[in-house]
Amino acid sequence: MPEPVLLVLDTDPPPRLGALTGRVQVRHTDAAGLAGALPHADVLLVWDFTSDAVRSAWPGGGPRPAWVHTASAGVDRLLCPELAESDTVVTNARGVFEQPMSEYVAGLVLAFAKDLPGTLDLQRRRRWRHRETVRVAGSRAVVVGAGPVGREITRLLMALGVEVALVGRTARRTIHGAGDLDRLTARADWVICAAPLTPRTYGMFDSRFFGLMQPSAVFINVGRGPMVVQDDLVGALRSRWIAGAALDVFEREPLGPDSPLWDVPGLIVSPHMSGDAVGWRDRLGEQFVAMYERWEAGEPLPNVVDKRLGHIPSPDTEG
Repeated sequence: MPEPVLLVLDTDPPPRLGALTGRVQVRHTDAAGLAGALPHADVLLVWDFTSDAVRSAWPGGGPRPAWVHTASAGVDRLLCPELAESDTVVTNARGVFEQPMSEYVAGLVLAFAKDLPGTLDLQRRRRWRHRETVRVAGSRAVVVGAGPVGREITRLLMALGVEVALVGRTARRTIHGAGDLDRLTARADWVICAAPLTPRTYGMFDSRFFGLMQPSAVFINVGRGPMVVQDDLVGALRSRWIAGAALDVFEREPLGPDSPLWDVPGLIVSPHMSGDAVGWRDRLGEQFVAMYERWEAGEPLPNVVDKRLGHIPSPDTEG
């Protein structure tokens, strides 16, 4: 029986798959070669998770891999109607990024509350200016997105004494439904987006939404860039509708040097790094090897994405 073919949509550095030597035929491709290689692959590892190549290459003739795994939490760059309607199983890298992302968000909350950007700016200018800062304990946060990232952010912020309302698609137990978001936003000090990009969340943070926020409130996005109407956020910051914002994800990445976002007052820009703690690539490779061994043994795969929803359903809800 021939060895299964594992196709890797590659980027540098490549994944470490030495543990699979002799058990699978590993082939590497770039975006240009993906369409031609797909019919010959049993499994596709999307190591270059910033690429849209799968969405472009999947439609077409010939067989397709039975399993697609992306080394990312989001699957919006993969899904197209043909893949969503196929029998192919799609899995993601749930379990790798949650803790680093929650730490990053907590760091941003503390940085805004304690005006660390202002302190660094005054230090660069050699200015001694005493200020008062904001207490984090007792403040209120809304976390949009009730998946593993949102839940871990909630846990860590609560450990800092923040009163957190977690908002998901539907209400259940300790999670608010989408219908509660406006009411909760109007009284929040921190609004944090950690939701997946779906047709329902595309562009949801717009001028209407920012108009609901308190003038002292801060918006943070570690979810997906297209969920935010960037021009509306820039307008809200320039008009001082809100006190500040932090973006780790953007509609187009990388952010070009001529983007107006670099110079918006009160905005912290970071290059999509909130989940990338030291060793994260090794963890992604180890996770895939463990999942491949389950697939090889005919065992059920973890982290299976509901292709209709565009994410993994929470265990406490049906959808």
